[in-house]
Amino acid sequence: MTSMAHSDVLIIGAGISGISSAFHLQKHAPQASFEILERGDSIGGTWNLFKYPGIRSDSDMYTLGFSFRPWRDAKAIADAPAIMNYLRDAVRDGNLDKKIHFGKKVVEAKWSTANGKWFVTIEDGATGETETRSCKFLHSCAGYYNYDQGYQPDFPGFENFKGPFVHPQFWPEDLDYSGKKVVVIGSGATAVTLVPAMAETAEHVTMLQRSPTYIVSRPSEDAFANFTRKYLPARLAYGLTRWKNVLLGRFFFWLCRTRPELVKRRLLEELPEQLPLGYDIEKHLTPRYNPWDQRVCLAPDGDFFAAICNGKADIATDHIEEIQENGIKLKSGDFLEADVIVSATGLDLNFLGNIEVTVDNEPVEPANLLNYKGMMYSGIPNLLASFGYTNASWTLRCDLTSKYLCRLVNYMDRKNLSRVMPTPDMGQVEYEPLLDFSSGYVVRKSAELPKQGSIKPWVMYQNYIADIFLTRFSALQDGALKFTK
Repeated sequence: MTSMAHSDVLIIGAGISGISSAFHLQKHAPQASFEILERGDSIGGTWNLFKYPGIRSDSDMYTLGFSFRPWRDAKAIADAPAIMNYLRDAVRDGNLDKKIHFGKKVVEAKWSTANGKWFVTIEDGATGETETRSCKFLHSCAGYYNYDQGYQPDFPGFENFKGPFVHPQFWPEDLDYSGKKVVVIGSGATAVTLVPAMAETAEHVTMLQRSPTYIVSRPSEDAFANFTRKYLPARLAYGLTRWKNVLLGRFFFWLCRTRPELVKRRLLEELPEQLPLGYDIEKHLTPRYNPWDQRVCLAPDGDFFAAICNGKADIATDHIEEIQENGIKLKSGDFLEADVIVSATGLDLNFLGNIEVTVDNEPVEPANLLNYKGMMYSGIPNLLASFGYTNASWTLRCDLTSKYLCRLVNYMDRKNLSRVMPTPDMGQVEYEPLLDFSSGYVVRKSAELPKQGSIKPWVMYQNYIADIFLTRFSALQDGALKFTK
């Protein structure tokens, strides 16, 4: 009889978060064994899954990149192929290839206090067979949205449309939209990326939105980064640019929170010179909310506005009355002709990749959990989850989470401890929504997600600098983490 495979740490997902976790474990907790379970057939996570035209980062690569690996390309706003090359190189140079097991979907995780272990059920994507592995720590790097489906509203008349109706999460490889009229429903980062990319070959692209989003034009290259890289060692140049961008981003967010009207006015003042004379900025590009109540969308080198200026794209601000066989009838009475409709209507959020989690045979209810330092959850032992920032690059917090995992692993090894679990004093902590963010994909799922607390360490600060002190320098024995031998 063969014994069950066991690792000190099982990492779920081989995207940016999983690669970060593996690298840090290898370097900072070399005594710990680990494996990566990836449900897909490649590394990359989001960057491997999404195939829609123009897909690129919405954050600069000097902060979306890893702390341990300089970004060396000229473009700070990189497309998916460049990001995938960066990730492949990181895996190769870190000798992580043999640690990644592809086609392995984690469907269930059971914690046993009696055994001091997680028992993880894994489904093989090729055969459908299941196996069970055990581990001391589980690190979920599965992201925050459902890989099996995106959010798709029930549009009236949807079944009547005769052309392709596409969700960006599942882009058909053979979709030909050249010379055709396209309507992109939505106004978030995906739509703002799709419109100029599709406009290059489509006859015309219309972005149909219910309400406007902040869209800002910024250079795709970072002049400071490219200058310093010429004269300084790569790691030093990268570190300087990374901190420059962290501090500028933090300052901009602070301004948005303290002087929202000033920021709003400045953002809108940039628009007239980038758009045709007389363009209705008030109707199409002036949001009803303050900057950073939702993400500010980026148009690298003003590509979105250029598509409008050259007549290849436009914005329609209206509501859908009905989808008909050759287009969309709007509530205003207008009609948008369409050969192709793209429903860029957002993501379907989930918790820990929809894995069924039990603790000592008790099912975990995500809505009842309390976040701890943005990476652990009350009542769940020996589990960390990577979850990035809403107001900064995803990888910034993922790197902090990975380093914190190493601290825990090393500390518990030294002290011969078997279990660690965030345990709040329920008389002192009030539950609040996990994310202070008004984007639709967050609001739709807020009631189902874990909560944050009113006092530290249960608060989600959305502040990289504060989190550095909270995760690297604060004591592990803080009264909220309960350790057991």
